Amino acid sequence: MADVTITPLDPDEEAFLRALGKVVALLPRVVDADMLEELPISGTDYTVLVHLSEAPHHQMRMSELANMCGLSLSGMTRVVNRLEAQSLVTRQKCPDDGRAWLALLTDPGWKMLEQAWPTNLASVRRHIFSRLEGCNLAAAAEALERIATP
Repeated sequence: MADVTITPLDPDEEAFLRALGKVVALLPRVVDADMLEELPISGTDYTVLVHLSEAPHHQMRMSELANMCGLSLSGMTRVVNRLEAQSLVTRQKCPDDGRAWLALLTDPGWKMLEQAWPTNLASVRRHIFSRLEGCNLAAAAEALERIATP
């Protein structure tokens, strides 16, 4: 990096970065609070159930699931332990890799997902989409995807 000139952020860049940081910190907390007010699962738990429901055979390697949910493998293990204690998910050894574990959505997990969907939908509509009226959501989604893609 010998010939790289580093320029400070301009006011718009600084404002965007600070607002993005606030959203990243705040959004999971408010969705969790909404979910836990009505159900025995958090927003993170709900996200895990969603990803498993969309996976082939409703199962996924723990490492892949962690990556999809933006968690470390140890963080995902804690979430799956919590879901397993509620019989919403089970774990089994991966048949083609004895070192890996699969998380599997159970029938009670599917029922919980169906029960939790309206609460989650109301929460994201209230905390996100109600505040974005008039915004170009497709452009915003594209911009966020660019940030999220390494």
